[in-house]
Amino acid sequence: MLTARTTLTQFLIEERRRHPSASGELNALVLDVAMACKAISRIVAHGTLRDALRGLTGDSAHAETPKKGDVLANEMFLRSNEWGGHLAAMLSEEMDLPYAIPSQYQKGGYLLVFDPLDGSSDIDVNMSVGSIFSILRAGNPGVDAVAADFLQPGTSQVCAGYVIYGPSTMLVLTVGTGVHAFTLDPLLGEFILTHADLAIPAATTEFAINASASRFWEPAVKRYVDECLAGKTGPRGRDFTMRWIASLVAETHRILMRGGVFLCPRDATDPVQRGQPHLLYKANPIAFIVEQAGGRASNGRERVLDITPQALHQRVGFVFGSRDEVERVEEYQRNHNLREFEAPLFAIRGLFRAVG
Repeated sequence: MLTARTTLTQFLIEERRRHPSASGELNALVLDVAMACKAISRIVAHGTLRDALRGLTGDSAHAETPKKGDVLANEMFLRSNEWGGHLAAMLSEEMDLPYAIPSQYQKGGYLLVFDPLDGSSDIDVNMSVGSIFSILRAGNPGVDAVAADFLQPGTSQVCAGYVIYGPSTMLVLTVGTGVHAFTLDPLLGEFILTHADLAIPAATTEFAINASASRFWEPAVKRYVDECLAGKTGPRGRDFTMRWIASLVAETHRILMRGGVFLCPRDATDPVQRGQPHLLYKANPIAFIVEQAGGRASNGRERVLDITPQALHQRVGFVFGSRDEVERVEEYQRNHNLREFEAPLFAIRGLFRAVG
């Protein structure tokens, strides 16, 4: 059975053979991450998780109250990856500071950053949720890493991926040689390669944005959305469809599978950008995956992967997906962001009418 289908382990071995000098440490680390995600998949399948999570407590690194599912998923990531000898430290959305590898374990040459359970608030309504991870090289292999070691631009990533827990559990991975998706076979307990060399089409007629935040959008974003909503009679000359799931993993997966563009733009009124995704363990790994699939990822003004982080839990505006649409948003940010945009179609009755 295994000879007819490529498992994640087989795929990683083949990738390593392309680099004879590789130690195999990265492969082992990815498999440890995959093991954590298999366990999380089982827990997520319990829905509300009341029995599995009874008695668990925890504090998040952020103002919002953590879901118990986040706490358990975070614990699974830590326990699955602390002992292997591959890591110098870990950083999670659920922890203020990096997690030091316990003293009884060997320190390795990599750093792991992750969001253990993205979209966890949707578990109770049986929506797709996921885990996101990124792997960086440690500045000082073999010794405990410090916070500053994590402040690397996204271009420094050696591997990134996410796992979506939906009708099937899928791991989407890049090691810098394209993007590949592996579906968990529940009978074998193995991730099987089912989608090789995923590619995002350059053009699309589908976009995703949280319309309830329209009052906070900058003029360039208002112009872009209004033009899409104007349809065939508007300046874009074609009809667009709007989607919004409010789960970064689910939005990314849809775009990888059929194209589209996702916008979580900068809030024109909030210097802290509280509603935006975190750079290190959300935007960077997703941007790496998107670019490896031929798409583009930006904060609306510059390439996300070129941003040097200034803080562990820094947030950024995020626009990614089909290249043509992301470039259009960037062009509007450069040249049409100094004044409110008045779209004739919506000047009186439109949902997104600019106020000036």
